Amino acid sequence: MKSKKNYPKSFSHIGITVPNITEAVKFYSEVMGWYIIMEPSLVKKVTETAIGQMCIDVFGNDWETFEIAHMSTSDGIGIELFSFPNGLKEAPEFNPFNTGLFHFCVQDPDIEGLTQKIVEYGGKQRMPIREYYPDDKPYKMVYVQDPFGIVFEIYTHSYELTYSSGAYAK
Repeated sequence: MKSKKNYPKSFSHIGITVPNITEAVKFYSEVMGWYIIMEPSLVKKVTETAIGQMCIDVFGNDWETFEIAHMSTSDGIGIELFSFPNGLKEAPEFNPFNTGLFHFCVQDPDIEGLTQKIVEYGGKQRMPIREYYPDDKPYKMVYVQDPFGIVFEIYTHSYELTYSSGAYAK
């Protein structure tokens, strides 16, 4: 499949809604090592500020305040955390078969260590750590879940290296 402009766009950031912004910033900074770019801050529904007006545009009028924090991965991908006081606080239902965001993925050569740390901080390991090419290359992956119920994946190697060799071939 080709498009008229045949160049990939870069990934800027992802927004994640969490039940408690302080706990989420602690988890993602201590476990994932993500940098805190902006400490948790309160956003109010006001038209006098750019962020207030933008959030009214995006969320509509059915809110008064929420908390937001900004973090960054080592390669500059932004993580925008949101916590709404009136939102549901239980873990989202894991249903990869429905349309919507299924997961995100991080990369760490110490997949075992990171998985263990996630579990120690209240997360879950959703499957055994698996190798893509057990006889050829040490490429591993695992699905995990943070303490808030958000599912994500860990790779030991880059996306390009993992799939360029035909992970599903044979």
